[in-house]
Amino acid sequence: MAYPFQLGFQDASSPIMEELIHFHDHTLMIVFLISSLVLYVISAMLTTKLTHTSTMDAQEVETIWTILPAVILILIALPSLRILYMMDEINNPAMTVKTMGHQWYWSYEYTDYTDISFDSYMIPTSELEPGGLRLLEVDNRVVLPMEIPIRMLVSSEDVLHSWAIPALGLKTDAIPGRLNQATLSSNRPGLFYGQCSEICGSNHSFMPIVLEIVPLNHFENWSSTL
Repeated sequence: MAYPFQLGFQDASSPIMEELIHFHDHTLMIVFLISSLVLYVISAMLTTKLTHTSTMDAQEVETIWTILPAVILILIALPSLRILYMMDEINNPAMTVKTMGHQWYWSYEYTDYTDISFDSYMIPTSELEPGGLRLLEVDNRVVLPMEIPIRMLVSSEDVLHSWAIPALGLKTDAIPGRLNQATLSSNRPGLFYGQCSEICGSNHSFMPIVLEIVPLNHFENWSSTL
C-alpha cells in the first residue's frame, strides 16, 4: 500500500501493473526529452541575437517538425494499445468473484461456490485493533488465491461506484444495470488495499476494499471453514 509522502506508484503486484509502470516510465521519458528540447530552444532564442536565414524558411525543417511529432505519438500509442488489450483479455479464469457496490459498502459472492457471500463494511475508527489502518480496514476481507487468473464481475445496486486496487492495476466502474469484468492475478501474497474511486455520495470516502491474497492451500482451507 502507499506510505506517507509517496510520490510514485505502489509496488506492482500483478503483471498488468508492471506493464503500466513500464509504460508510465516510457512515456515520462519522452515527455522529459520533449520538454528539455523546447526549453533549450526557448533559452537559445532569448539569449542570442544570431539568426540563420536559411532555417527560417526551409522545407526540410518544416517536414521534420511535422513528421517527428507523428512518430512520437506512434511510439506512445503502440504500447498503450497493447496494454489496453491485455487488460481487457480474460483467458480461462480459474474462478469468478462478483462484487456489488452499495451506499456505502461492498458485497461479494464467490460464484463457483454455493454458500460463500458476504458484505464488507469499513471498521469504524473507534473499533480498530492496534496497528489497524484508519478508513481502510474492513470487517470481511476478500480472500483470493495467488498466481491464479481470477475474473471479477463488478456492478452496483444504487449509484455509480468504482472498484479500484492500485497495487494490482485494477479500476473498474460499478454501474447499475451493467456487469463489468476485470482480470485479477497477483504474483505474491499479502494485503492489498483500495477504495471506491467514483464519488457516490456523502460517505464515498468510507467504503474501502481489502484483498487478502494467500497461497492456494490456504484459500482452500479458508473456503472450507465457511
